[in-house]
Amino acid sequence: MKAISVFFLMLLLLISCKEKVPPKVVLIPEIEITEAGKIIPIDSSKIAKIKDSSVIAFYHANQNKTFWIIDPSRKKIVALFNNVQEEGLFPKDFDVKKIQDSEENLSNLSNSELADYDILLTENLSRYVQKVSKGNLNPNKLYSNWELKENKINYKQLLLNFQKKDSFNFALNSASPNHIVYKRLKEALKIVNTLPKDAFKKIEVKNKIVLNDSNPAMIEIKKKLIYWKDLKPLDSITAIYDEATELAVKKFQLRHGLGLDGVIGGGTVQALNFSKEDRKKQIIANMERWRWYPREFEDDYFIINIPDYTLRVVKNDDTIRTHKVIIGRPSRKTPVLSSKLTHLIFNPTWTVPPTILKNDVVPAAARNRNYFSSKNITIYDANNRVVSPWDWNASRSRSYRYVQSPGASNSLGLVKFMFPNRFTVYLHDTNTRGFFEKDIRALSSGCIRVQDPFELTAYLLNDPEKWNLEKIDEAINTGKTSQVQIKKEVYIHIFYWTAWSENDILQFRDDLYSLDLDLYKKLD
Repeated sequence: MKAISVFFLMLLLLISCKEKVPPKVVLIPEIEITEAGKIIPIDSSKIAKIKDSSVIAFYHANQNKTFWIIDPSRKKIVALFNNVQEEGLFPKDFDVKKIQDSEENLSNLSNSELADYDILLTENLSRYVQKVSKGNLNPNKLYSNWELKENKINYKQLLLNFQKKDSFNFALNSASPNHIVYKRLKEALKIVNTLPKDAFKKIEVKNKIVLNDSNPAMIEIKKKLIYWKDLKPLDSITAIYDEATELAVKKFQLRHGLGLDGVIGGGTVQALNFSKEDRKKQIIANMERWRWYPREFEDDYFIINIPDYTLRVVKNDDTIRTHKVIIGRPSRKTPVLSSKLTHLIFNPTWTVPPTILKNDVVPAAARNRNYFSSKNITIYDANNRVVSPWDWNASRSRSYRYVQSPGASNSLGLVKFMFPNRFTVYLHDTNTRGFFEKDIRALSSGCIRVQDPFELTAYLLNDPEKWNLEKIDEAINTGKTSQVQIKKEVYIHIFYWTAWSENDILQFRDDLYSLDLDLYKKLD
């Protein structure tokens, strides 16, 4: 009986101990109160709803607490979203209204609403960073003749830069492209935005206007020149084309890459008819393009601007040489690409490419078989046997190979510069050097002809003893085709941009491939 009593006593004690186990305590992070305001823990359910991994990383780095509510940079962030147009972006892509409302009502927001607002700011900032660093669109999907390597950008790090103390401007500058052309585009946009609204009549000129002519269109032309600050304001505007206006026209022509003849013809009138809004759209389109181009450039490179018909040799961020170039006409566009120069060929032969064969060679040869001998072209069959022009079958033209012999009459001139690319384009000399004197040099079938190629050769081979201009001439005078490797690391970038600023002066070029407005529409 005593044993049973002890058993029940022990059982009661066990039950009593179980009942006295304290309940599990869930610790809720406390809101920190600082002089600058509240630091609010962000509930895990809110973090779970965030879709942007950069934003999630931003809050993980901040122990999942609000950041902007007490940060003095918050006002700068809000101002940034109110002025995204200055970076060539569109307010519609950001929650501007929602941010403004939250900022104005900040003191009345609950802790949960403050956390939501903090996340909203970070999400929009992340969106800004991605758009300004990489662009809105993928050029390789837009254009079949563009081949740009996609920039590898660490968006998480760019966003985390904003958490560093006193680093707002650094973080902002790190996000956008650092190239001088992008900076000049941003400056160009700023200049255009300072101009008043314009409401000019369309200028129509039937015949060219030259100095001392009197033409009613001159009144509108002078107004336009004054608006664009090429001509100083006048007390009275007459229809006479005077010397002061001619000087202004030449300034205008220089800014637009037109011939400096002072004659008001079709090209000058077309450029004059662009409105402020047209130019603004053009600048924004060019800013988008420059977000696609490489974030970092090499120490030594060639950069070709297709609409400017110019090749620049850049070394350690300085332009040390400038060459005129001839580029592809609109029907046979020069592709946009980046590559590395590998070798050059003296006295090159030229194998006629399919497009030129179809559009130029076959029609000409079908009319006159002497075309082949006049162009120094040899025909080869599939077995590499020479075919007489008189035995050539035009209906089977694609079954042959057509090779132009080296020499002064060769379409590639006396030297060509090679760089790997899927378009099989290259840089080369030309047998029509007089074309470099033309103002509009969109004349080739896609490859790029360069002026003063032997000076460029000497620069690339970088051996004053073995490859000076005299030695280069000797190699060419042999008449033999020879190949020389380029030992120095030199890259080539063939790009397309039609606007920028230079010393606070707007510069524009003809959009010869009609890309600007189409791109702007896609962005907007």
